[in-house]
Amino acid sequence: MSQPASLPWYYRPLSWPLLALAYLPLPVLYVFARLIYWLLAYVTHYRRKVVLDNLSHAFPEKNTAEIQRISQQFYWHFAQVMVEILKMASISSAELSRRLRFTNPELLGQPLAQHRQVLVLGSHMGNWEWLLGSAAQLFPGQITGVYKLLNNGFFEYFTLRLRTRLGAGAVPMAGTLRHLVRHRGQGQEISLLIDQAAGPDDRPYWTDFLNREAGFYTSTERLAPQFDCAVLYVGIRRVRRGYYEASFAQLPESEAIKAGANSSAAAQRFPATEAFVRRLEADIRAYPEQYLWTHRRWKHTRPAQQ
Repeated sequence: MSQPASLPWYYRPLSWPLLALAYLPLPVLYVFARLIYWLLAYVTHYRRKVVLDNLSHAFPEKNTAEIQRISQQFYWHFAQVMVEILKMASISSAELSRRLRFTNPELLGQPLAQHRQVLVLGSHMGNWEWLLGSAAQLFPGQITGVYKLLNNGFFEYFTLRLRTRLGAGAVPMAGTLRHLVRHRGQGQEISLLIDQAAGPDDRPYWTDFLNREAGFYTSTERLAPQFDCAVLYVGIRRVRRGYYEASFAQLPESEAIKAGANSSAAAQRFPATEAFVRRLEADIRAYPEQYLWTHRRWKHTRPAQQ
């Protein structure tokens, strides 16, 4: 389980202004979020083509004005998430628990109490970083998030510090199997954000996602039976500024699989992943502005041999 390494002395001055901002109250940080929103949406047009292309394909029934409106709502949501993630450097456990409510934590608590390992499949929806920290308050010492290593040493250190400050563990993607072996039978949860773009070399599961074929990582289907893991979907949505609601659902779900575009044979090979995709699609359609549209989710295409 990774913990932040010592920060080289020449990086420390970079963290001081960020930490100073993090200790401001959230209402003040939301003022900064307004500035970030203005810069992203109107000055830099941050990944605007990617955002509009993603939205247009995901919602072909919507006209140009509606797509533009959702894109502006997304940029405002994204700006709020940015300052909320920074606030992880100073927010108290009590405040975080007050701001993020789990509707059915017993779905996670039951298998943990039975000393089973649990794979929780999440996405870049709502505020995924608060989700990890808040779960660690409910189940101390039992929550771990899998993360992708960053190339920049400072941001690798600072991001890992934010994620682990309130008790959550963090494991690099390459260490997932080792973590499961080490904690077998100990009642541990491990969170996976599996909506990232899996490429052909990752041997992904290809399925329709928001009207386009996309590849999804299949580690869930391999690890769950090997370690007798319970598998849960977690959805999260912003209910008002600074407040979120999260819910778990057991996977796989036969009804969710039946609703998919894949053949039954393909869906049966990756039932948990297919059910995850259908759940995520439903959440995105309900709250489209709260998904991370700047991500080039459909940059890979299925090779002919796959």
